[in-house]
Amino acid sequence: MKNARYLLIVLLALVGGVGYGQGTAPTFRYNTAHGAMTLPGRDPAQGGTTVIPTVLVPVRLEFNASPTAVTLDAAGDVRQVLRSPVFSKMTFGAEEPTQYVDAMLRATAGKPSGWHTLLGQPEVRPVTVEVPVGDGYVLSSKRTGTRLGMVDAEYLEREIFKQIPRQDGKLVIVVTRNTAYYTYGDATVCCTWGTHGVDAATGNSFALGSYLGAVPPLVQEHDVQPLTEQLAEWVNDPLHDPLFHLAFRTPLPAGENIVPTWKWPEVPGVSETGCGGNSPATRYTLEDPLNTNNRSDLPSGLAWVGHERGAAWHLADVALMGWYTGGTGPYSFPDAGILKAGAIPCPEFHPPAPGTAQQTLAPAPPSSVAAVPSTGAKNGHELIGYWTGSGPGGTLLRLRDVSPQWDVIIVAFADVNHTAPEGTLKLHVRPGMDLAQMKDDIAWLKSQGKKVLISLGGGGEYFTLAQSASIPNFVNSVTQIVTDYGFDGIDLDFEAPSLVLDPGDADFRHPKTPSVVNLITGLRELREHFGPDFMLTLVPEGTQIPAGYPSYGGQFGTYLPVLWGVRDILSFIDVQDYNTPPLQGLDGEIYQMGSVNYDAAMTELLLRGFAVGGRAGDFFPPLPADKVAVGFLVGPATPKGVSEAMDYLITGKVPAGVTYKLRRPGGYPGMIGAMFWTIDADRNEGYEFSNMVGPQLHGYASAPGAK
Repeated sequence: MKNARYLLIVLLALVGGVGYGQGTAPTFRYNTAHGAMTLPGRDPAQGGTTVIPTVLVPVRLEFNASPTAVTLDAAGDVRQVLRSPVFSKMTFGAEEPTQYVDAMLRATAGKPSGWHTLLGQPEVRPVTVEVPVGDGYVLSSKRTGTRLGMVDAEYLEREIFKQIPRQDGKLVIVVTRNTAYYTYGDATVCCTWGTHGVDAATGNSFALGSYLGAVPPLVQEHDVQPLTEQLAEWVNDPLHDPLFHLAFRTPLPAGENIVPTWKWPEVPGVSETGCGGNSPATRYTLEDPLNTNNRSDLPSGLAWVGHERGAAWHLADVALMGWYTGGTGPYSFPDAGILKAGAIPCPEFHPPAPGTAQQTLAPAPPSSVAAVPSTGAKNGHELIGYWTGSGPGGTLLRLRDVSPQWDVIIVAFADVNHTAPEGTLKLHVRPGMDLAQMKDDIAWLKSQGKKVLISLGGGGEYFTLAQSASIPNFVNSVTQIVTDYGFDGIDLDFEAPSLVLDPGDADFRHPKTPSVVNLITGLRELREHFGPDFMLTLVPEGTQIPAGYPSYGGQFGTYLPVLWGVRDILSFIDVQDYNTPPLQGLDGEIYQMGSVNYDAAMTELLLRGFAVGGRAGDFFPPLPADKVAVGFLVGPATPKGVSEAMDYLITGKVPAGVTYKLRRPGGYPGMIGAMFWTIDADRNEGYEFSNMVGPQLHGYASAPGAK
């Protein structure tokens, strides 16, 4: 489970300044109430036209690791990019025709008379980049015949600038075809259509964006919209160093434009709520309030459609400086009417200083909504949830106070003990939690017929068992935790980058990666120690199981050898249908999180089995339905959506609008049910999931073999 714990580092302001020397494109500085900020070009006070020389780099991406090599080549899109408002002139409002970047800068600066910043006609320099296993994959649509590439943005940036040396005085514009990107080397931190800023290795000023030709399914943007989005963000922060932010280093590179985190505006077409700029991806790609790109799905932004010489172009609507700095407007471009007021800052969280005394947490106040009582005998269908103890307003939700609808309660987490030898885990709970009380609550829940597990790992943790000599550390530390607290078993939540397959490790039946091999050995030793009643569950991310269908290796499919190695002692597996990029179903279509289509397609990969890495002769066999559940995230998921997914998968009842067809039309009556992150969030939202989905699961006919 990933935690949104990163702050927004983005954008600008303006008022008079001097030249500035980072990056290869010309920039200038302005002094504002927020400090000195940087923009491309030269100071409006100097007037005149600045022409920024450009290098246009169409990229040929070669995915050779698949059974059939696939190429996505942007060379054929160069003509359209040159014809577009990136380089050609278009009319924006009442202004004389000009390029997109120039029109945006003029809107920002109050349209100074005679002041322009133009992109020069480019030198075209094609490059070819091979995308290895673990750094990307290709999805295809059987229905439309179109393809969508998914690539590690960091990897691509580095490979491109190995071939494009420093271009003094120039802006490098990199174009890929039908390609989306993930960041931090983690495909669950997805998705964006590109990135921008200053390349760390060469110092080149650059913007990287996709040209969307024949648009694959699920893609809502078109032609140069992604490229103009990245150019607009480059205008707003031209000295951004994306690779620098991957290391979370401080202080920030000199000259970056920084404003506080902000609240998502209420704008038609933008569904985000809460604070913008606080997701992992935004530190790499930045983020605009009119472009939703901080979820694990394909980004979609508002488009302004312009017409020039008989062609229609989709251009990104973006926020201008005045929005970030609380100026007088305009606040958006090209459509000046979308944002009607400046940004509202979000309060920043400051954790207690190290060594600060922690007081015992106050109990959570009673909920205004009552939990539905649990009735009836066990039927083999279960409601599974993770508990962290997080009540509203910093209070403690005790284990004994969770809804009676929960059948399996998984405590989060036992994580890495960084002061102990490799493989050692420790129980990690909220500061101020009464551990003796927690032990009593676990015993009480078990007396009520509930199962209580401890989850190992969690998002953001790096766990490894690279040395076989470390297996006893793992086994002994987990044994102590389970024994001390009376847990019924363990849940495995080792996410990327904890589990990454070594190069050449291509056979899930006979893994070679030491950390994977040693982990399987440790899990089997734990089962042998505790006996047959010991529960073992797996909660992989989308990259770790279903992504093994289009690509196997690196971070993709990493739970397949683990699942194979413990299949005979597995209690159940519940794949996270939220920490996931777009993936492909058995029907040959592309799906992304947040729909019954995705839940059904990804779950059937486990229920029916699939060709690993698309290789017809390498089949991962199906799992019994009574070992399969589906994982949901409270917040993005809706009770209605979860309810429909359960009905479809368990009974075969097809919800309205669902296009994915189950291979077994009657569904899978033996399937367990649903898992949620988290029990706490469900309770704090008035039991909206447990009160609906719990009785639904418990009301089904008994699953075959249910006890």
